[in-house]
Amino acid sequence: MENILYIVKRLCQAILTLFLASALCFTIIQLAPGDYLDTLKNNPQISPEYLAQLQQQFGLDQPPIVQYWRWLVRVVTKLDFGRSFVYSRPVKALLAERIPATLLLAIASIIITWAIAIPLGIIGALKQNTLLDKTLRVLSYLGQGFPSFITALLLLFIAQFASPLFPVGGMTSINHADFSQVGKIFDIGWHMILPTIALSITSFAGLQRLTRGQLLDVLRQDYIQTARAKGLPENRVLYVHALRNAINPLITLIGFEFASLLGGSFIAEFFFNWPGLGRLILEAVRAQDLYLVMASLMMGATMLILGNLLADLLLKAIDPRIKLADLQ
Repeated sequence: MENILYIVKRLCQAILTLFLASALCFTIIQLAPGDYLDTLKNNPQISPEYLAQLQQQFGLDQPPIVQYWRWLVRVVTKLDFGRSFVYSRPVKALLAERIPATLLLAIASIIITWAIAIPLGIIGALKQNTLLDKTLRVLSYLGQGFPSFITALLLLFIAQFASPLFPVGGMTSINHADFSQVGKIFDIGWHMILPTIALSITSFAGLQRLTRGQLLDVLRQDYIQTARAKGLPENRVLYVHALRNAINPLITLIGFEFASLLGGSFIAEFFFNWPGLGRLILEAVRAQDLYLVMASLMMGATMLILGNLLADLLLKAIDPRIKLADLQ
């Protein structure tokens, strides 16, 4: 019952947060010079009458406050985020087509990042200042120091050098439709390898260092020394007492990671021609496609709210001593 009440309270707070975020996003977009029609005005083949018709059709002839109010009413009453200027299609349909591809890539990235970074962070803490620990720290520094686009370029170079071991772009092969159901799954997984690695390296490096630091800090606590003095097995001391407390700060990162998936996918999707949200939103920003940009920004805010809520519930599930009221 406590969890349900907490979720309801957080969702109510989320409504106000999303409203304020939408107003702020719309204001920032309006402060940018020009609009979508500016690119068409430079085309001498397009008549002023047609431009005026488009301006009225898109609602750009209205004051910004009117544009925002009409958009907000449609979102609240019909869950209608408007039509894309560039694609002349409902924004909701465009996002629905791209969301599965981005979520697939992002979830795979999180699984790989946590599956590798947590064990290596534990090893680094247990083997502190040994050659293995120093090697892992150097690798983490390199991972954090490399810009994402450099990592993507290096992976593309490796893919071309090792061709046809890795595909260099797209989500499926040309003959994807001819595969069996299992073959289609393996084909998508094969194409996911390089973009997933590109998306994971920076997150992996930071998470590994944080895991190591948190575990070292916990292992120095008095209650850990007391547990060892009582003769408890080292594995129990490490995985039941130490790691359980060290992992709490890491879980709070899930909320931010979940939200950063949208922004972090831009580079990987661009370089590997992955048909996800990143490329769609990048093109929308370039073209000043107002309603598509607004919907993407609101989706990012929603992901941040849901991610933080998920992290709080996970903290409560892992450590019953934590009270949800303290996580407000």
